[in-house]
Amino acid sequence: MRHLLSAKDLSRDDAILILDTAAQMAATQEREVRKLPTLRGKTVVNLFFEDSTRTRISFEAAAKRLSADVINFSAKGSSVSKGESLKDTALTLQAMGADAVVVRHWASGAASRLATSGWMHGSVLNAGDGTHQHPTQALLDAFTMRKHLVTDPLGNDLAGLTVAIVGDVLHSRVARSNVQLLHTLGATVVLVAPPTLVPIGIDPWPCDVVHTLDQALDAYDIDALMMLRVQRERMTGGGAAFFPSPEEYSRIYGLDGARMRRLPDHAIIMHPGPMNRGLEISAEAADSPRSVIVEQVANGVAVRMAALYLLLAGEEGAA
Repeated sequence: MRHLLSAKDLSRDDAILILDTAAQMAATQEREVRKLPTLRGKTVVNLFFEDSTRTRISFEAAAKRLSADVINFSAKGSSVSKGESLKDTALTLQAMGADAVVVRHWASGAASRLATSGWMHGSVLNAGDGTHQHPTQALLDAFTMRKHLVTDPLGNDLAGLTVAIVGDVLHSRVARSNVQLLHTLGATVVLVAPPTLVPIGIDPWPCDVVHTLDQALDAYDIDALMMLRVQRERMTGGGAAFFPSPEEYSRIYGLDGARMRRLPDHAIIMHPGPMNRGLEISAEAADSPRSVIVEQVANGVAVRMAALYLLLAGEEGAA
């Protein structure tokens, strides 16, 4: 594996290798000295054309804890804002000796274009491209589920689990990546969204679709409930074109204390962040003991350490 572009590209063995490696990385982060010398001499570039806090800092922390040199490149205030193309930016990074580029871009397919163009020779990790893919988010979500919900000591996938993903599926690269990865790992996935926020052509997706959260709670024994952020910045009219009002959306699709208490006792609550408190999730649910939202952020560092390690250390390093 040279690049990490899409959850769909990962076989079951690929995904389990990353998750197992992430578990080893997480164990090293409990030591007093958390830094590893594994990628000393390597250069990782964070190339972000969209604003990000969690993902960029997570990748930066992951690379630095593996002793790589890190260059943060933001499109704002750079030559990109002056009209420089993705190709010329890639050629510049190649000239600087980038061994890996972590790219977030507003255009779906940008990471794949960067990886297959021949403009640069390093590995490309997709940190989110448009409404298309966010594979490391899906991996950290799976890592979190496996940690909390898989009790079989021999179980290394998510077979038998039911995961409900609720909200703005239409604009969510997190939902797309999770549907593909969770299916690969054996879980049953249920998407919950108003018809206006369900993608056209969803029939081939390996998941069930229902249109109210109450319906999902009644029909499924849910092990993990993932609430999606309502991406108003990707909607015309601030979301008004997709649902009548924030109050109406919250009433039908929001996770409040009453709905949380209808979940099985072992079920966990997840959110990729940032949260719209009071819209898709209440403060009571977000801050409850069964919420693993903050833990997802910590797990993201371990998963991204694993991805960088496996891509840049190669098969010899992985062995």
